[in-house]
Amino acid sequence: MVNLEQIDKNRIPRHVAIIMDGNGRWAQQRGQERSFGHQAGAETVNTISETAARLGVEFLTLYAFSTENWNRPEKEVQALMQLFIESLKEEVLMKNNLRFRIIGDRERLPLDVRECIDRCEADTDKNTGMTLVLALSYSSRWELTHTMKVLAQQVQDGTIRPCDISEESVAQQLNTAFMPNPDLLIRTGGELRLSNYLLWQCAYTELYFCDTYWPDFSANDFYQAIIDYQHRERRYGKTREQIQ
Repeated sequence: MVNLEQIDKNRIPRHVAIIMDGNGRWAQQRGQERSFGHQAGAETVNTISETAARLGVEFLTLYAFSTENWNRPEKEVQALMQLFIESLKEEVLMKNNLRFRIIGDRERLPLDVRECIDRCEADTDKNTGMTLVLALSYSSRWELTHTMKVLAQQVQDGTIRPCDISEESVAQQLNTAFMPNPDLLIRTGGELRLSNYLLWQCAYTELYFCDTYWPDFSANDFYQAIIDYQHRERRYGKTREQIQ
């Protein structure tokens, strides 16, 4: 078990992003359907959200459903959509003073899911604690393509010139414009890739991979990731001497 005294409360990452991987394999190891693993993973979302909020994380972004996930079997997709509705419990958000947001292509989501999301976002908008963000029907390539279309339309309308497009103007059009880039990205489940997640935003993010499947990822595992992050030296392209 991690000793919480090992965690420097003055160096808590403002924004933690997580790729919640391993639900399906966790279920299959237990002779269950993949949906069983997704249900168990939803409970972990509540645990880690509360843990991150208590620790002082300002933004927690969870990769819940990618644009590529629409290609999964229809039965699994339908089960996931229903699980999103059942899992978005406002009492959990309100109890922990959490704000709720999503990033992703809302238009592809079923109407009942969109209505549930809209209600949760509106009802928690005045909360002042951590912002819990679900990446839902999201991928970086979708996001960047959408941003390019917006900027191209602005050029066509004459509101900006091509030479005025900068990193800042691109960032302002991204779904994530309301929050800082992730300081730490955690991926569970043993895979070592970003899977089309926050590619622009993670240019200088510290990456942490672990073998634990998401349903088994505990508060202690989260603390361990934070401790590992706090031992990193973030230089943003500078030399060690410049940082010191």
